[in-house]
Amino acid sequence: MFIKKIKVQNFRLLKDFTIDLQPELSLVVGKNNVGKTSLLVVLDKCLNCYNDPHKKFQYYDFNLDFQKSLESLLDQSVVEEKDWTNLGIKLRIIVEFNEYDSLDNVGNRILTNLEENNNYFALGFDYCLDYSNYLQMLSEYQDAKSKYDTKHPTSHFVSLFDKHEFLDTHQHKFFKIFRKSIHVNSNMTLDEERFIKLDGLVGFKIDDVIRFDYISARRSVDNRDADHTLSNHTSELYKIQEESEENTAARENFIASLKETDSSLTEIYGSIFEDIIGKISKLGGMHTKDSVIKVISTLHHRELLKGNTTVVYEHDQRNLPEHYNGLGYMNLISMIFEISLIVEKMKRAKSRRPADINLLFIEEPEAHTHPQMQYVFIKNIKALLQDGIVRRDGTKAPLQYIVSTHSSHIVSDSDFDDIKYITRIGDQNAVESKNLNDLKKLYIKTDKDGKELEDDKAAYRFLKQYLTLMNSELLFADKAIFIEGDTERILLPIMMQKVDEKNMPNIDKRELGLLSQNISVLPIGAHSHIFEKFFHFIGVKKLLILTDIDICESDGYHKKCRYREGGSFVTSNTALKHYFERRDINYYISLNAEDKRLKWNEEKNKMESNTSGNVMVCYQTKEGDYQPRSFEDDFFHLNEEFMCNIELDDAAIDPDALRAFKEDKDPYKLAESVVSKASLAASLILSERDDYKWAVPRYIEEGLLWIRY
Repeated sequence: MFIKKIKVQNFRLLKDFTIDLQPELSLVVGKNNVGKTSLLVVLDKCLNCYNDPHKKFQYYDFNLDFQKSLESLLDQSVVEEKDWTNLGIKLRIIVEFNEYDSLDNVGNRILTNLEENNNYFALGFDYCLDYSNYLQMLSEYQDAKSKYDTKHPTSHFVSLFDKHEFLDTHQHKFFKIFRKSIHVNSNMTLDEERFIKLDGLVGFKIDDVIRFDYISARRSVDNRDADHTLSNHTSELYKIQEESEENTAARENFIASLKETDSSLTEIYGSIFEDIIGKISKLGGMHTKDSVIKVISTLHHRELLKGNTTVVYEHDQRNLPEHYNGLGYMNLISMIFEISLIVEKMKRAKSRRPADINLLFIEEPEAHTHPQMQYVFIKNIKALLQDGIVRRDGTKAPLQYIVSTHSSHIVSDSDFDDIKYITRIGDQNAVESKNLNDLKKLYIKTDKDGKELEDDKAAYRFLKQYLTLMNSELLFADKAIFIEGDTERILLPIMMQKVDEKNMPNIDKRELGLLSQNISVLPIGAHSHIFEKFFHFIGVKKLLILTDIDICESDGYHKKCRYREGGSFVTSNTALKHYFERRDINYYISLNAEDKRLKWNEEKNKMESNTSGNVMVCYQTKEGDYQPRSFEDDFFHLNEEFMCNIELDDAAIDPDALRAFKEDKDPYKLAESVVSKASLAASLILSERDDYKWAVPRYIEEGLLWIRY
């Protein structure tokens, strides 16, 4: 039994939100402020509000669009009851079970279907405004508004009474929580009209069906001298284990030892406090047969652990305090302690079975930890939790867990199918969740016999490997730049700075410089077309592709060559041919900046030319009377004087070729002599001085200015 799907309405950015969960780990990723924490909070408030009165909904929990629609109701005509639908925050949890699962806790009391092939049930949690409370809200609002307007009349007959403030203060009077079991069909669609009320249902406890706990990103770990977070965890873990009756023999031995210690300490206390007890007896006028004061030892096992158990680090046969370690290591250890605490709580005492579904949410485990430790965490979390809830009496229950993260390192060592990507829906006050494994449907087509195409399978396999093993940071970027190779990769940050210095951002219009934006730069180059479906899928704002025009002879051999006016040439660049469906070099030379933009075509399932597109492909354009073929000859031609003054002694360029360039000024020939592109890039950075600086090639500047805005 596990949660298959979660649906949320009108909670913060989760306006109409659905997320699919895996039976074990679901890795929730996305940029900042896309609702990952909101998912945790709405689960906590709905599932745990009956056990904790502090977990209440506030007005700011309502989605912004819902707030506006609710406020507009206050000035509208009264809605007829027959037209009324309860409004508010709604949570739907769809659960899948199988024939081996016990249904003792759900059974006939809350199951709404008896269909043989329907292995789902759904739990609903509403924080809603029903019709009677709607009428009450209108009445109280009109009362409050009338009183305010009487005291604060305006000359323009405009009331200054704030609807937002009224609802913020009073919404808890009108909105109430309702819990129900909702009928769900075999295709997981909900029939909201068919439900069973759970509130007041005799013998039913929601936490017998589902239990939710979490580890927040706001963890109280620090490395100050006074911090004893880890030590406190040990006493709490002991208390829970005692209540669950685990490790009985060890606890009994512990308590027996304490009794022996009590006896010894009582004798010692008798000697220590003999004088003061004697004085009390005399001053109190106590007689021989009266009760006497005695100091005894009472070491209670719970309290002893709480105040006197200390976690230390053993190093070189010495014990060091827990705060001697860095925050990253302490954070990791603290999480393991917290996970253990939660699992022990989920086991419960022998008198009560664990819940049918146990859901654990771990928020941002990467806090304070270096990349290697992040790899280790996600690699081992499945192994740590794979046994689920297991008690010594043989009772077992599954453990389902969600991990939310901003860490590309955690993503890169995760199973691709576990990843759930949350992203904003355009400019709306809403987000959506996407399963990365759904990309397979976009990438892999079948032939007439239903067999998957091998080229499609290879492209999808490349995408998966690239995203998980190399550059999962794409999942967290607002914008992205695809480049050819090492030269551009090393030089691009400098180029961004140069472009910003030459074309200063307008601060008044809140324009950000290129280096101040969340832009991911990746060396993909001529393979960028493999990612076009992926970028449409995740909804990146802008993608800039910097690639080489790759001029070749037009004959069958397509040998690379320099451009000559009047000649017949084609491009060998796979990405260009894919996006523009042309080979002719003269066609590419003729395009202006707007013609190089692309937009996703839903019907064709690909990118195509569109002047309003959010993808731009930039390649070498004419610099004066010269048409470059690659970044290198473009750079050498534009920065002729700089290259003539440079001295390279690191074998980045053949020395004879550099000397020849100072004579013939042939950038194409010099580009052919580049031995190491990475070394060349480093040399260009190191060789720049105040008296001679190099300039950014025009096609790169053109692309960077486009993506900046």
